[in-house]
Amino acid sequence: MASMNPVNMPAMNSTYFTCITVPPRVNSNGLFSQLYLEQHKQIAQKYTWMDHSVPRFQLLIFFMFTVTQATHFVLKRFGLPHLVSQIVAGLLLSPSISILPDAIGSYLFHEKSVELLGTFGIFGLSFYVFLNGVKVDLSMTMRVGRQAVYLGVLSVLIPLIFTLSSVMILSNDAKDRYRTMYLSYVFSMTSFPVINTLLTDLKISNSELGRLGLSSAVVADLVGNVPVVLRIFVRISHNNSDDVSAVYYEFGYLVVFGLAVAFVYRPLMLLIVRFTPEGGHVNMIFVYATLLPFLFCMNIPVLFNDFSLLLIYALGLAVPPGPPLGSALVDKFESMVLSFFLPLFVTSCAMRVNEIQFRLFDTGMQKVAMIAMVTLLVKFSACLLPLLYKRMPKNDAMALATILCSKGIVEVAAITFASDTKIINQDHFSLTMIIITFLASIGPKFMRKLYDRSRKYAGYQKRIIADCKPNSELQIIACIHVPNNVNSVIKLLGVSPPTRENPIALSVLHLVKLNALANTILLSHQKGTKNVTGYCYSENVILSFKRFEATNWGAVSVNVFTAISPPNSMDDDICTLALDKLSSLIILPFHRTWYIDGSLESDDTTIRNLNCRVLEKAPCSIGILIDHGNIRRPVMRSDTLSKVSNKIAMLFMGGSDDREALALAMRMSQDARVGLTVAHFIAKSDDGEVNWQTILDSETLRGVKNNDDYINYEKHAVIDGHETVNIVRTLVVDHSLIVVGRGYNKEIPQTSGLKEWNEFPELGILGDLLASKDLGRKCSVLVVQQQQSFR
Repeated sequence: MASMNPVNMPAMNSTYFTCITVPPRVNSNGLFSQLYLEQHKQIAQKYTWMDHSVPRFQLLIFFMFTVTQATHFVLKRFGLPHLVSQIVAGLLLSPSISILPDAIGSYLFHEKSVELLGTFGIFGLSFYVFLNGVKVDLSMTMRVGRQAVYLGVLSVLIPLIFTLSSVMILSNDAKDRYRTMYLSYVFSMTSFPVINTLLTDLKISNSELGRLGLSSAVVADLVGNVPVVLRIFVRISHNNSDDVSAVYYEFGYLVVFGLAVAFVYRPLMLLIVRFTPEGGHVNMIFVYATLLPFLFCMNIPVLFNDFSLLLIYALGLAVPPGPPLGSALVDKFESMVLSFFLPLFVTSCAMRVNEIQFRLFDTGMQKVAMIAMVTLLVKFSACLLPLLYKRMPKNDAMALATILCSKGIVEVAAITFASDTKIINQDHFSLTMIIITFLASIGPKFMRKLYDRSRKYAGYQKRIIADCKPNSELQIIACIHVPNNVNSVIKLLGVSPPTRENPIALSVLHLVKLNALANTILLSHQKGTKNVTGYCYSENVILSFKRFEATNWGAVSVNVFTAISPPNSMDDDICTLALDKLSSLIILPFHRTWYIDGSLESDDTTIRNLNCRVLEKAPCSIGILIDHGNIRRPVMRSDTLSKVSNKIAMLFMGGSDDREALALAMRMSQDARVGLTVAHFIAKSDDGEVNWQTILDSETLRGVKNNDDYINYEKHAVIDGHETVNIVRTLVVDHSLIVVGRGYNKEIPQTSGLKEWNEFPELGILGDLLASKDLGRKCSVLVVQQQQSFR
């Protein structure tokens, strides 16, 4: 219902009319609401479902996400991130391009819809800032190295000081100075959320370079917020020149807020963590209660509007990171924010670009371009030169400098706010948006050219068991995901108890999924450290392996590490530790586990994908441990019985993987209580052809045949895979552990006909066969692959 209300204006002695609709048109009856039209025939011709705000807003979101996904479907093939796709989609929907027909665009871009879209976008940005604060572990930030501190400070202060000093000298106009200073700050800043997103997308957040970049970004972000606070105070003082006390009131409010966060909010969050059982889930009531101050900060009185995002970020920093509370917040809300609210914000910001035109001779546009170019060049040099001075490799130094110069959503938000508050005009906003889009596009591609995270694992010295000297210390990396893996590894090592003559240096790597922490962590427990960020991760792992070390005193040295990182980059933690420790063998748990009765307990595809990546690039040999749960308990050191108590079988088909598996099995058999059977499978159709591989196989088997006192050598001539399976079944019954070479994608007569039934190619044909539940007795298996770098 529309009504016209006259409004008398006595000063001008005239009458004005205002048009309003009562009730407001919010929800429509649908596009094909025949019932509505029949009941209101008198307005049937005037009824339009698009006149209502909700369907118009829904259609706007539909077009935004459709264009964004279609754009990303094309741009992702060029290695461009989601942010670029969202900006390009916004430009395509903006009035400057407008791929939509005018009739649809005039309905969609209604003032009310745009306001509602902006509200959703601001909420998404605020939530994004809050969650990034939750991910930051301040206790780890305080322990960053000097290099990260210097790099973080220099990357912000040097370009900012250089640009501001140039502006003060060359410009006399106060308004022009302020605009130039703001733009120089935008291009000088290093935002932690932007750097964290970039490193996560490139899957290098847990590399040495990624950790240094994240630590430097945290420092730079804290340093970069100081000019923001000072600028806001200057602006408040300028706007309230008649009442200087406004600045003091503002400062007082901030102090009160800081004290409330430090002495009320933070202790309450710690109390929630304390009352949550270890390893349990926090009550969702507390999770939602944590958000109440965040929602309050979005509605703080007008004096706090300038500081609202900083206050929200401070609230996020006050939440204890990691499980249980930080993890619950991130798990619950991050997907919603990143998938819905944040794309709305970025796309709506790009839609504000009204014109895209390059006026090369316009002084203002030239100045903006010059500010961006000079500031970024100085910033890049300020990051690069200290790294080169510290003799970091040139490519790595340039890659890290590129990381710290990256731009993203925080810079998009900064220039959007500057445009809304008239700090910069529409032309400056459009050009700056294009510059940020260009930087966000070339940054990841430049990084991939400069830094290949897998290349550092190739080209190092050969680290295989077959080359280890007799009676030398064997360096082993054992990976742990779940408690069952602890028992599996200990029982495997206990099959052949290490001795002082054949010692083992065991590095245990407890792999913890990164959850609600932006800083990837690799922590050593050698000095008795039990927890990370105030929450216990590896205490039980440490106790179990320290007990194993005490049982085998003098024969085993154990160091336990905790790696907290995303699952898709855990392989970097494993390979990096293997390089540092000069390991000859990495033990990986199989992705399937079984109950004692043989039924399947879990099947984790994430662990399987991790194992496949490690197999591709490991700097040493690898063993995938398939524990069916019946490896006999190791004989204690005090047992003096000489009879065989553990039986091991090694299946030899030939090839580098089998030779490595045989070298490991022979090392295990050096204990008198271990009985080793080497089953050598040859093809009956063998024509006697000799090549380099067969010569190496013969030399390796010569050592087995010469030690028939404690090694049982069996030679089996088989026609095809079916005969091989029958022999393997008999070996499974009599042995508790089978060692086999991976022999990936290897076609030989001994396994013919088995490849078609291969379920897990990463195990090879025989490994896959032994991992199946079809075997008569559930026997534990170790599938060995020799280091591939030197094949």
